[in-house]
Amino acid sequence: MDLYEVMRTTAAVREFTDDPLPDEVLHRILDNARFAPSGGNRQGVQVIVVRDSAMRERLVEVTEPGARRYHAQRAAGETPWSAYTPSGVTDQQVAQTAVPASVTEPLRRAAVVLVVCVDLRRVAALDKDLDRVGVVAGASVYPFVWNILLAARNEGFGGTITTMAVAEEPALKRLLGIPEPFAVAAVVPLGKPVRQLKRLSRVPVAEMTRCGHWNGDPLRI
Repeated sequence: MDLYEVMRTTAAVREFTDDPLPDEVLHRILDNARFAPSGGNRQGVQVIVVRDSAMRERLVEVTEPGARRYHAQRAAGETPWSAYTPSGVTDQQVAQTAVPASVTEPLRRAAVVLVVCVDLRRVAALDKDLDRVGVVAGASVYPFVWNILLAARNEGFGGTITTMAVAEEPALKRLLGIPEPFAVAAVVPLGKPVRQLKRLSRVPVAEMTRCGHWNGDPLRI
């Protein structure tokens, strides 16, 4: 496929057919995804490939608490799990919130689930001493995760980046035997999409650019 077509049509896929994702295709996806950049080219990612149905059910259990809080906050009109604005949602509201099937079923229905981890010894977190949540270290793992989805799209498969399970990372690490000092970056279900979106909706360039200064004009042609 044309590169720009892949970039413009790689949607978040959560509904899958029963088609398998053969090991040779998955290997090809990962073999190409590994060329993503990472800080200092230190390549600190590790991928756990989960196919076993019992393990998937355990992943669902670990995913539900973070997802329940996410959807409780969303129902209250908040930005879920905001790193900036404190939540006003109570524990009781969270407990009474149902977890939508769209969160759990991809873990059950996908041909394979990838758990992507990163070695914290190999990332450069230049913002670790700032008075905010760190984001820079993600530059050493999320380009790889996105490359997985681009490569999957090129192969006729799809998936989505999920992070709900990371809210319960200690339990997730115990479940999968992930050692220190690895962190879990994403849980990615992959499979054959029930339908493939042909066109995605995004804000135009003029709404996301500021030339020369925060108060500068947008980039236009």
